[in-house]
Amino acid sequence: MTDPRDPDLHNALSLRPRPAFTHRDSTEQARAADIELQSLPSYTDANDPYSLRHGLKTATDLDTIRANTSRKRTAGCTPVAAGKEAWKTRKLEEFYETQNENISRLLKPVDDHVREAKEKQDSEALQFKIAVHGSFAANIILAGLQLYAAISSGSLSLFTTLADAIFDPMSNLTLILCARAVNRVDPRRWPSGKARIETAGNIAFSFLMTAVSLILIVLSARDLAAGNGGKLTADFHLASAIVVGVAFCTKLSLFFYCWALRNTYSQIRILWEDHRNDLFINGFGLMTSILGAKVRWWIDPMGAIILSCLIAFLWLRTATSEFKLLIGVTADTAMLQHLTYISMTHSPLILSLDTVRAWHSGPRLIVEVDIVMDQEQTVKDSHDTAEALQMKLESLPDVERAYVHIDYETSHAPEHFTKKEL
Repeated sequence: MTDPRDPDLHNALSLRPRPAFTHRDSTEQARAADIELQSLPSYTDANDPYSLRHGLKTATDLDTIRANTSRKRTAGCTPVAAGKEAWKTRKLEEFYETQNENISRLLKPVDDHVREAKEKQDSEALQFKIAVHGSFAANIILAGLQLYAAISSGSLSLFTTLADAIFDPMSNLTLILCARAVNRVDPRRWPSGKARIETAGNIAFSFLMTAVSLILIVLSARDLAAGNGGKLTADFHLASAIVVGVAFCTKLSLFFYCWALRNTYSQIRILWEDHRNDLFINGFGLMTSILGAKVRWWIDPMGAIILSCLIAFLWLRTATSEFKLLIGVTADTAMLQHLTYISMTHSPLILSLDTVRAWHSGPRLIVEVDIVMDQEQTVKDSHDTAEALQMKLESLPDVERAYVHIDYETSHAPEHFTKKEL
């Protein structure tokens, strides 16, 4: 993994595993005696046939790299760690830290990945419910408060924040209903599950918010063209400003609460992004409303236009990312490497890999692996090996379904066409 000449597992089509059994030299024996190295997890040729463990860097190794770099001097006799190249030192440390994480992730048994994911999900189940239902209740209350603020003040900027606030409970309700639909699936009618309904709901909601933003842009432009009847400023309503300030503080609290769970649940990530957007929208809307009442009246409708454009941009960006998941964008490189390593080390009967693919089907992944086995192998052994690999891959938390195909050579053309002629 540390050798830059190693093939990129992301692009590899054929990989023939050859376990490396080499004798350690004196340097490696000295490293094995190091206390820090002995504190690392115990890996052997049985559970680490490709000797990835030799790429692990201990805390002592990282300290040595840091110390060696700090002793180096630039042309101006300035220590590297204190000069312009200090970021290179940090980049080197980050590289080895990331490498340690990747190696540990690859060498960790699949059962441990499944167990840790289940334990994490069970431990965060209550937090998930609080985040979803708490956000739903808070958004309903805030929508009522901001409705009062917008109507009483007549500020277009606050009407923009109101439009966003009204659709927040609808967004929460959509996420709750989608989560329930995913868990209640009739396998005869929906053989591939309903995980993509979350993605479809997010796309629909994104376009709905974009449409509302365009309507507000038109209304604000009309008010700018009509003028303010000769007045330099608009009327200021203190209660409305206080209400929007309360909404800002509430959204800030929800933002920090959902931040810790954003990478565990796709629903929470959507909520976290929504709270993040609301922070800027409420803050900017409050500012332009006050400036319109204290400085110049046109700041308020102009702020509404800017906010509406921002809302449309953010939700269209969300729709784009959700479209990619729905269409089937490829999995990230780290996931492809993990799938490849699991397949390579699954069984000694697997001679090599012909293809490893993984793509999104909504929030989860579809995996396709072509393994190469001896053509003299019995059908029973080939089937059992492929089925066991399929079950192992499907047990991973992010995998929706895995397909394992058996080949006896790698010189043939790809099995599937990406472009249909008919």
